Amino acid sequence: MPSAPDQSLRRSGDAARRAAGLAGLAVAVLAAGWAFDQHYRFFDMAIYQGALRWWTAGGELYGYEAPVRGRLGFTYPPFAAVVLLPVARMSLTAAGWLNAGASLLALAVVLRVVIRLTAVGRGSSPGLVLTAAVLLAAATEPVRQTLGLGQINLYLLALIVLDIGVLARSGSRWAGAGVGIATAVKLTPGLFIVYMLVTRRWRMSGMAIGAAAAATATALPLAPGESVRYFTELLWRTERVGTPDAVANQALSGLLARLPDATASSSGWWLAASALILAAGLCRARRAHDAGDEVAALTLVGLTGNLISPISWTHHLLFLPIAVPLLADSGRTYRTVVAAVVYGICVLSPIRVPGDALQGAAGFIAGNAFVLTMIALVFLLPIRKPSLAQTNLFVRVEPCPTSTRSSPPSATPSVVRW
Repeated sequence: MPSAPDQSLRRSGDAARRAAGLAGLAVAVLAAGWAFDQHYRFFDMAIYQGALRWWTAGGELYGYEAPVRGRLGFTYPPFAAVVLLPVARMSLTAAGWLNAGASLLALAVVLRVVIRLTAVGRGSSPGLVLTAAVLLAAATEPVRQTLGLGQINLYLLALIVLDIGVLARSGSRWAGAGVGIATAVKLTPGLFIVYMLVTRRWRMSGMAIGAAAAATATALPLAPGESVRYFTELLWRTERVGTPDAVANQALSGLLARLPDATASSSGWWLAASALILAAGLCRARRAHDAGDEVAALTLVGLTGNLISPISWTHHLLFLPIAVPLLADSGRTYRTVVAAVVYGICVLSPIRVPGDALQGAAGFIAGNAFVLTMIALVFLLPIRKPSLAQTNLFVRVEPCPTSTRSSPPSATPSVVRW
């Protein structure tokens, strides 16, 4: 039996190896960020700031055109402008780095919930698993872009995951409010309200609709003209966001627009394909919810929303990295290999391959790598039946105090705060 000093040295050695591994992973993440994202320079945050400063100086919010490529402007609902007002008073550098730090915190919260609900890394130190998960996720294209551009996607992801993955599971009367607020900031999370209706959570969906309406109404006194114009005109002008054939658009619309014989009449194919994906995604999300695999359900809804949206830039695809641990934790070797492939796509981002480097089918697959992966996952993402320890964040099993009897101790649940 090893002596106490030997055990202490072994523990110290293990801790040193873990610290070295995390440090190496952090360096790799920084290298990936530098290699892929050094040209972003908080590009979207600069547009937010310019639009908000224009608006607070008396200009029309949606009349602002940034002096950059495409004359881009503010594309979110008026409530988002109200929420983002504080960044108008900061320098771009301060706003960008503050947003990056807060976004990483939001990512950690999301991954904490995902780890608890899936029991990923069981048997290991929770802090070690969470730190490694954050670093691994930060190396992926959706997260890198969100941080580099100064985007707000990770906050919306945290609102959705905390709402459906935590509040709803605890029976909170406020369940649904997070999705509603996220929908008021950016309309695409509204598909999660449809998911609530599909799973017959009437009170929760009512809370979400009410929260979205209340948040939207708070912007009306501050931006009455902008609110009317946005919901009656600008909401339907998807060309303001970008062109469908742009390679960074990894929605179904982008794949169809990049087909060799794509024409204006392809809109009919887009509607048909979107209807098919919507039906399949919501049907499988309902099955996952009924099976108790809420993370799979959320991932299916998120991927479905990315696919059917008129425009989905790669920084919108945050549910794609979340699919990786669901594949890896499915207990089958071939799915672990698939998880590694999906993660490799998320990190290497084949859509960045120059157009003249690959031709024919290889070039088409590379240019549509994300959308093709998401289509496959909507139909093939595994759905499991997690155990009580995996599905309940609010109950832990503790043995009863040792009794004088010889019978084995029973396990009784005790409620804890998360």
